[in-house]
Amino acid sequence: MQAYMKSEMPFLGVPTAPLRAICKECFAGVEWRDSAQWHDEVRAIWNGAEHREERYAAIELAKHKSARPFQALEALPLYSEMIVTGAWWDLVDNIAPSLVFGLLKTEREAMSETLRQWARDDDIWLRRSAIIAQLQAKRQTDLALLYDCIEPSMDSKEFFLRKAIGWALRQYARTDPAEVARYVSANAERLSPLSKREALKHIV
Repeated sequence: MQAYMKSEMPFLGVPTAPLRAICKECFAGVEWRDSAQWHDEVRAIWNGAEHREERYAAIELAKHKSARPFQALEALPLYSEMIVTGAWWDLVDNIAPSLVFGLLKTEREAMSETLRQWARDDDIWLRRSAIIAQLQAKRQTDLALLYDCIEPSMDSKEFFLRKAIGWALRQYARTDPAEVARYVSANAERLSPLSKREALKHIV
């Protein structure tokens, strides 16, 4: 698992399904005094992790039902810290389309501005997060926001950004294939072959 992920942090070798089952059992009945206590506990697990699965567990705790009252803009610094320090796709792709998207749904104006800022950040993982944040949005996808988040990375040679662009477009193509085909055609000179191939993968 460590070799596959190209991770400096070692793995315990626990697959996703049993890891989530363990977290569900461990976090059952957990209660928080306030959002600060929850932030501190998530951050403590994340920063204290000696194995990759412990960081996965921190994400599970961040997603836990007990944290629903705290899914507000005050959680954004925690999530951005996890994205920047995690700095790899297995962690970022577990945070952006769920936790960051959750904030976008409830804090639309502020989060739209944040994602547009992330899309131009020097950190590629914040950029990737901005691009893939709406993967689950389907018909609620804010196309203007999606395209604004793609545009700064469209000419990038960075694999993880090119892949993210293709992934985001491919996902939206499940909702509106004609629009994705139009967008790819309109930007054919700038989109990388990888982004175009991924975007059009399921369009007949």
